[in-house]
Amino acid sequence: MSKTAYIGIGSNLGNPLKNCKEAIGRLSARKGITLTARSSFYKTEPVGITDQDWFVNAVVEVRTTLDPPALLEALLEIERGMGRIRGKKWGPRLIDLDLLFHADAVLDLPGLTLPHPEIPRRRFILAPMSEIAGGFQHPVLKRTVNDLLAELPESPHAIRIADLS
Repeated sequence: MSKTAYIGIGSNLGNPLKNCKEAIGRLSARKGITLTARSSFYKTEPVGITDQDWFVNAVVEVRTTLDPPALLEALLEIERGMGRIRGKKWGPRLIDLDLLFHADAVLDLPGLTLPHPEIPRRRFILAPMSEIAGGFQHPVLKRTVNDLLAELPESPHAIRIADLS
């Protein structure tokens, strides 16, 4: 049975917009994953390590027959296939695919926590996700994506950019 999942996409190395689009294409081509919605792309301030280039971020909605660990493994395979080398936390990255939500699953497994624990603090997740699923309710906080976004300070910024594809 397929379920809805939300995936955050980000890049700030090379051509970040091209990297994000390539990752979405690779995701769409995977067996067991069907892309159902994509947010606009956003130029976003880095969080954690701020002395680096801004990121390009988006969120996609998928229908998937993969369970959360299998979907996470598919995301990691896409990252590796695109040449991602994991460096320091919050550092620059060629591509980053984060499993944000998998239906209403609440999990705490080695290497996988759902919902993604940083969602309530991240404009670069909440702003794009609000476009495609603003009414989605966080299964732990029992608050919608739009409500969580409205509570964030304006900074760090997330600025919608034109999609020139």
